Amino acid sequence: MGSECVEIEGVGQIVFKKSQRARVIRIAVKPNEPVRVSVPVWVSFARAKSIIKPKIPWIQKHSERLRKLKEGYEASSVDRKEIDSVRAKEKLIGRLQELSVLHGFQYNKVSIRRQKTRWGSCSAKNNISLNMYMVKLPDILIDYIILHELVHTRIKNHSKEFWAELSTYVQEAKVQDKALRKYQLAFMV
Repeated sequence: MGSECVEIEGVGQIVFKKSQRARVIRIAVKPNEPVRVSVPVWVSFARAKSIIKPKIPWIQKHSERLRKLKEGYEASSVDRKEIDSVRAKEKLIGRLQELSVLHGFQYNKVSIRRQKTRWGSCSAKNNISLNMYMVKLPDILIDYIILHELVHTRIKNHSKEFWAELSTYVQEAKVQDKALRKYQLAFMV
């Protein structure tokens, strides 16, 4: 597809990469990596750069936030290396089945994978994918992630309707969502 790298003072390297899957220009700021910009194939690199220019303060703010999070991160919160994949699959699939029956949800297939960027996802066909590293999280957050994906079997977006529906199954859903962020860094590093 193609890519271009640009050095920007105060930010560092920004990698612009064409993507057939991209529908909009998307900025990704991750620790220990250059800033990445996904560019739809129909958008020129010159246009993408002009769109990103006013976003530089946002990029700097989020880069600084991640730097501070990384400094404060305690390695003991989630250890990615020591996982028994068989037991993890049994636990997560078992809990998914329990919660789906309890609350009347239906899903198609389930897969448990080692992922770096997502705790879970639900496809248009109601296939649910869960991150194996979830087993290292507190049970309340495991249930939150599973119920979040189960609600996506009914509502395929993050609208107010979605959050209202999720709140009927999870107390303080937005609080749980924020609580996950402190664990997310463990998977991005």
